[in-house]
Amino acid sequence: MSAPGTATVSAETVAAARLLLSQMGIAPADLVTATSAPTFAEVVPKVRTTLTPGTLHTYDTHLSWLEKHSHDRRLDDISKLDLEQRAREAQAGARASRASRGGGSAGEHFVGAVRCVYRYAEDSGWIRRADNPARQVPKPARQPSHRYAIPPHRLAEICTAAATSGDDPELDSLVLRLHIETACRRGGALALRPHDIDEDQCLVLLREKGQTEHWQPVSPTLMRHLLAHARERGAPRSGELLRYRNGKPISSHRYDYIWTRVGEILPWVAVQGIGMH
Repeated sequence: MSAPGTATVSAETVAAARLLLSQMGIAPADLVTATSAPTFAEVVPKVRTTLTPGTLHTYDTHLSWLEKHSHDRRLDDISKLDLEQRAREAQAGARASRASRGGGSAGEHFVGAVRCVYRYAEDSGWIRRADNPARQVPKPARQPSHRYAIPPHRLAEICTAAATSGDDPELDSLVLRLHIETACRRGGALALRPHDIDEDQCLVLLREKGQTEHWQPVSPTLMRHLLAHARERGAPRSGELLRYRNGKPISSHRYDYIWTRVGEILPWVAVQGIGMH
């Protein structure tokens, strides 16, 4: 006899319940082990530790926004509509510039950041795949780039302006020549070391965005100037190659100085924002 106030459940009822749960995609364990999802404040710091430096640099602004504005909200308290609204706000709030393409990258990066958070929550068992709102939010479509190749005669004007002005035209001319021949990014030039140079084959090792590395051919003329620059300005073999006359390595601020100065000499450079991104 069953105890007062309790009901006896037949084997057939249990089997029927299991079948119904199976058809709904719910495991019996989900009903007894499910716990409330953690808050963004609890999860975001953990997500940061799983990201590569490059990915963290791209997403950290949006991760910080989630920490600040959704500090106490649980991950299961956010809807697809909430995320779509924030993606639109991030896109609208992006700094307007010729290279921003309408702030689309900001919306795309927000969606990427929040997907990292919810993917971590899935892997940790806090959110089921079917309940993950980030999976339902599409990334904004990318707009065509506004960048274009600078015509040869315009490029010559830039090089002349850099070589005939400023406090170290020799340095600035070498910087521009390096970028013209290799098409490397700022980071690639700043990371160049004397031990990254293969003089015999006229190759330089470039460390670029996303921790990629590749050997890039350069002209014998540029090779001679790079070696002479490193020797004359005391660049250690494993230290930064591009340096000021006092031996101090340059930073990205040197680029700001170069392009601001060239823009003052050539107004069209300033108007088009060339070199400032």
